[in-house]
Amino acid sequence: MYFEYYGLVKPPFEMTPDPSFLFLGEAHREGLATLVYGVKAGKGFVMLTGEVGTGKTTLLHALLGQLDSATKSAFIFNPRLTPLGFFRVLFEELDIKPRRNHKADYLLQLNEYLIERLGKNEKTLLIVDEAQNLSIEMLEEIRLLSNLETPRSKLIQIMLVGQPELKEMLRKPELRQLRQRIALSHHLRPFDEDETREYVEDRLRRAGHTGGRIFKRGALRALYRISGGTPRLVNVLCDSALLMGFARDQKTIDAKMIREAASDLDMTESPTMTDGHGNIDHSAEGKWRGARSLLRFFRQ
Repeated sequence: MYFEYYGLVKPPFEMTPDPSFLFLGEAHREGLATLVYGVKAGKGFVMLTGEVGTGKTTLLHALLGQLDSATKSAFIFNPRLTPLGFFRVLFEELDIKPRRNHKADYLLQLNEYLIERLGKNEKTLLIVDEAQNLSIEMLEEIRLLSNLETPRSKLIQIMLVGQPELKEMLRKPELRQLRQRIALSHHLRPFDEDETREYVEDRLRRAGHTGGRIFKRGALRALYRISGGTPRLVNVLCDSALLMGFARDQKTIDAKMIREAASDLDMTESPTMTDGHGNIDHSAEGKWRGARSLLRFFRQ
């Protein structure tokens, strides 16, 4: 409702991972390069972790956009499945019609399918999102998929994507075989202050803004201090602040409005947010009140 008021042609801070708004900070560029290399080089297991809202799903969509037509991908985003349910979803994603309904038959048919694709120099990628919610049993089932190989190459590339808890899970003794098979791993950190500013300005520009500054410098500093540079929180705060400005007939957003928006969303700036150099300390817990729960609310 505020688009025309600010000279925009479409929503600048939507929660969906719209590829036309793709912005890559340093950690995101490194992460995308790691994922692309892992798939193209046939590394087998690759792991991507990051806190809620840091852009993992956006990065996955960027990865899929860079893969050629010879790479078939299966995207499983509901890991709370039984082993048999997992294979059913996998077959549906790969457009395979199962001949029978037993796990051994699924594995045999999948092996045949993957060998046929390898013979045509085609790759197959399995992405498991929210992998921190997988059971030990399911993680072991996925590990066993990596046994599908020829003497020279893996038949399927597997990518585990999840929150930092995934790394903790893999430290369990019973998962040491899976942990040892992960060839590449990348942890996605939030934006730093410069990246946060560039992110906001880039999204406004892509949404059609061509006029003067909408967010004052103080507003951008407050935005970073409150959001910690987490893209999803940045989107939530910016959208709320723009709506507030529209309602008050204010063309520019200042720091006070960002703080008001944060208060409405039960997010407050913490005095422990920065280190001695004025940089966000991402290693500390409890940096902002309500932010973590808000992120989890917006995950879907």
